[in-house]
Amino acid sequence: MKKLILIRHAKSSWEQNLSDHNRPLSSRGFKDAENVSRELLGQLKPNLVLSSDALRAKTTAEIFISTLGISHEIFVLNHDLYDFSGNNLLSVIKNTSKSINELLVFGHNNAITFFVNTYGNQYIDNVPTCGVAVIEFDIDNWTDLKKGRTIKTVYPKGLL
Repeated sequence: MKKLILIRHAKSSWEQNLSDHNRPLSSRGFKDAENVSRELLGQLKPNLVLSSDALRAKTTAEIFISTLGISHEIFVLNHDLYDFSGNNLLSVIKNTSKSINELLVFGHNNAITFFVNTYGNQYIDNVPTCGVAVIEFDIDNWTDLKKGRTIKTVYPKGLL
């Protein structure tokens, strides 16, 4: 059994004239990341945390890691997760070591929504910024990825 936690980066800021890769989180993004990560306290035990190296994804991941008390030793930035189609996201997940049973990934849309709708069993029109989808797979190896079961979703809008 494998568990995948997908998190779309929190809301980014468009106030500065920066490249897409270097856009920071907005104040709402920081607040949402704090609220959603607090909502997940005690529920996640990842063996590996992967994040796009884009600033907004990396910052979102760092907030979650801090709030959830996850070791930085299992946190890896991966440029391939700076992906919007979902092809690289799928490749990264399928190439994850068999020894990893719970994988936490921070990335971007449309890749996140595409993956959730392709491999989960619950249709989600659009995973919002800082949205979380948890999918369980009845597999022993990530290379054998097939349709799984969406067991949890968390969105910032539903939290106060």
